[in-house]
Amino acid sequence: MARLWHAAGYSVQGLRAAWGEKAFRLEAILACGMLPASVWLGRGWVEVAVLAGSVVAVLVVELLNSAVEAVVDRIGPEWHALSKKAKDLGSAAVLLSTLFCGAVWCAALIARWQAVAGAG
Repeated sequence: MARLWHAAGYSVQGLRAAWGEKAFRLEAILACGMLPASVWLGRGWVEVAVLAGSVVAVLVVELLNSAVEAVVDRIGPEWHALSKKAKDLGSAAVLLSTLFCGAVWCAALIARWQAVAGAG
């Protein structure tokens, strides 16, 4: 139980550190609105899970990207091709997760709009 308590403490420290990152802060604020909205927009538990999961995935990928950047910055401030590659790959992962999230939400919104328009 003590190990679990310590692990939770490290996780909270990680979230606090991430809050200092502008990108994570913006995504977390958006998630505060999108996660409850997923319950409204989803027409079943699977849709709610996919909508919410796509939002959480963006946060997870952003955390991992921030971790990669921190490790690269720890190695040294000088420019290196591998450091650039690592940071670019992390950034690309964030982009893909964000595009996926946007596509899932657009598809759900369109389906919801079509259902409402068809009923009226």
